[in-house]
Amino acid sequence: MEAKGNMSIKSLERIVSEKALKLGNSFPCQICVVGFLCGICLTSLFLAALTTLGTFEIAAFSFSSSAFPPCNSTSSQIINMVASIDRKLNWKNKAETEEDNNDEDDQVKLLVSAWDNLLQNNEDYFKKLGMNKSDVPNAPHLENCEERTRVRERLDTQIANQTSPPWINGGDEENYPLTRRVQRDIWIHQHPLDCGEKKNLKFLVADWETLPGFGIGAQIAGMTGLLAIAVNENRILVANHYNRADHDGCKGSSRGSWSCYFLPETSKECRKRALEVMKKREAWESGVVTGKHNYSSKEIWSGHVPKLWGKPWSDMKPTTEINGSLVSAHRKMDRRWWRAQAVRYLMRFQTEYTCGLMNAARQSAFGKEAAEIVLSTAGGDWRKNKNKIRSEMEEDVWWNHKPWVPRPILSLHVRMGDKACEMRVAALEEYMRLADRIRDRFPELNRIWLSTEMKEVVDTSKSYGQWRFYYTEVARQVGNKSMAAYEASLGREMSTNYPLVNFLMASEADFFVGALGSTWCFLIDGMRNTGGKVLSGYLSVNKDRFW
Repeated sequence: MEAKGNMSIKSLERIVSEKALKLGNSFPCQICVVGFLCGICLTSLFLAALTTLGTFEIAAFSFSSSAFPPCNSTSSQIINMVASIDRKLNWKNKAETEEDNNDEDDQVKLLVSAWDNLLQNNEDYFKKLGMNKSDVPNAPHLENCEERTRVRERLDTQIANQTSPPWINGGDEENYPLTRRVQRDIWIHQHPLDCGEKKNLKFLVADWETLPGFGIGAQIAGMTGLLAIAVNENRILVANHYNRADHDGCKGSSRGSWSCYFLPETSKECRKRALEVMKKREAWESGVVTGKHNYSSKEIWSGHVPKLWGKPWSDMKPTTEINGSLVSAHRKMDRRWWRAQAVRYLMRFQTEYTCGLMNAARQSAFGKEAAEIVLSTAGGDWRKNKNKIRSEMEEDVWWNHKPWVPRPILSLHVRMGDKACEMRVAALEEYMRLADRIRDRFPELNRIWLSTEMKEVVDTSKSYGQWRFYYTEVARQVGNKSMAAYEASLGREMSTNYPLVNFLMASEADFFVGALGSTWCFLIDGMRNTGGKVLSGYLSVNKDRFW
């Protein structure tokens, strides 16, 4: 009945419009139009009364003489008046729609809040709602960090019996040459059997770099150089104190250790053996143990790349574009290939702490979108779906899927500030031109994960309305003070956690735009090229200063 009423009103509206257009310029006929219009109004009210089955209130409208046009009204005025009547007739339906939308918004907010409290393990929150944590719908963008870490640790002890490292995604053609073989070989090198018993083992024990001005990227790059030395000299690398993990977020033995964020570079037995041996003076004198002081800066930062696997870098496909041209070769191809392999090994598996950081970041950035998706399939109030039993498929198989992120998504790292003393820095506009290049080819791309230390970059991003930006909520730099001063203002924990989150987000994004002159971007590129992203390509606003 309601549908028929609406159709009748629209039909009458068309008739009035046509009559008005024909008669509007004829003064004698305008009187007839007014009379005809009065009849239309009464008919409309009658139909509305039938449509709403008696719930329509005539008092909602005021029919004073001003409700009708004077005899000299134009046809457009008559049309506008009829349209106004139509809007009033639909007022109640629109109000109901707005109320429904508000209910949906409330449900979204409630689900986002429930996920927030799940991450915080806040039992009191769920007690107040009269429900259990298990009643909350699965969050597609979050991981079960405790379970995931257990599995990762188990995989990391079984790699010697496997043919393929489980931390490598994609096929061989989607990664740098020999990635799977090299990752397996590095793991075996760093995890010799019976490490506590063998007498002929040699070690390279080194703290992470702590010199002022050394950012996270430089620290990681330095450790990749030390890993190359260890492989070349058949030593087991033991990465000792990591100053950036020396904060309250890293608990127990993981404090001050790389193992706070990623699984250790060697086994517990090898680490224990190395720390015991290094206490003996004769071990240093005989060369059983070496440290950073045994090698020059040149050897650490630009020494020989391991040649155990030949020269696989000579087979690397040109997938990097600078100034509109693909870079087919440069004089540091070997370093680029090795650093990619080394950083992939060092960051092969996240710890429960890092998993939690990623969960928090995805919840903050994508939580609302994820809730809308879940509620679109939940069929109403998700709180009514209590005591839902999870199947074996959910528990044993589906849990292992990667967390959801809105795709396709482009990662964009804008490095400015004091980096100008080392490379040509570019404004956001240059990065966005490259982003538009990608979008021309992939028009469905409209999301960007933005990482930058500069507040002006985040502010400027708001002018690109055709893109949706995501970024971590952290205080950013204003002006050109040094990176060291900026990081000090954030504190050690924050200045370590949020860059690592951005790094991992960038490594998983569908596309990447950065600056190869930045060590950070150089390492992100390496993680992507050993993580199934070679064929996504890489657009850079500048070239590596060492090429």
